Amino acid sequence: MKKAFIDLGTNTFHLLIVEFPAKEILFKTSVATQLGKGGINAQTITPEAIERALKVLKEFRLKINEFEITSENVIATATSAVRNAKNQQEFLNEVSAKTAINIQVISGDEEAILIYEGITQAVKIEEPSLIVDIGGGSVEFIIANNAGILWKQSFEIGGQRLIEIFMKTDPISAKAVDRLNNYFLEELLPLTNAVHQYKPSVLVGSSGSFDTLNDIHWMNEFGHLPLGKIGFDYPIGAFKEAYELFVYQSRSERMKIPGMIDLRVEMIVVAVCLIRFLLETYQISEIKISNYALKEGLMSRFS
Repeated sequence: MKKAFIDLGTNTFHLLIVEFPAKEILFKTSVATQLGKGGINAQTITPEAIERALKVLKEFRLKINEFEITSENVIATATSAVRNAKNQQEFLNEVSAKTAINIQVISGDEEAILIYEGITQAVKIEEPSLIVDIGGGSVEFIIANNAGILWKQSFEIGGQRLIEIFMKTDPISAKAVDRLNNYFLEELLPLTNAVHQYKPSVLVGSSGSFDTLNDIHWMNEFGHLPLGKIGFDYPIGAFKEAYELFVYQSRSERMKIPGMIDLRVEMIVVAVCLIRFLLETYQISEIKISNYALKEGLMSRFS
């Protein structure tokens, strides 16, 4: 039996087609859609973003039809951009009418659980760990150990939101970085309290900006992208070097870095500011990266 999993993220839409019960991945793709661009902080999906989304989802529908997957075996979820949009129902109705894809909007709490279920297929969680998934609309934080989830919360502080609020210059100004840190200090107080309680010693990052950080590290160290692996140990020194590059260079300079992609070239700036805040504030000195996240959590859930 074949199933298709669609993750409608704020920046990127993902399609994963899997053969069960073997869990063989037959096809996967990620396409930049920027669903949240221009409207994320106004709680709306702009007409331009809806058009971009429909274009991508029509392509996904063609691929799903190619694999002859029935409607009941298409599982599509939407996260922050749709979750908080005032025109959510209008968007869902238009997608259903034009692509025959029915989308389930999931809560931040459910999103965090699915991310955890995806990550634990790629990275072994042993000692208390802080799992971080930086999306365009929200950031999910999960504290877990080898027994399971200890604490979780989704915060609406995703990269697209931060870009539109804080990135007014290219490169970002030192004052804006200071404002970001103060913003994190205030917004992430529940996380700070949880970290004090559970004392995670490892940061586990998934998807998006973490994938880009890892790609750049591999290009720098080995001259090629990591292929075939799904879980990584990421050197703390590589992050410190990356932070200096991303924060102090312009967009055009960042684009010249081997491993950088256009979709991440702006978001990587606010993402590394957040990661640095987490490492320094919570005194974490070990980083792991998972290529698996929400869509693989769906794959596990519906197997």
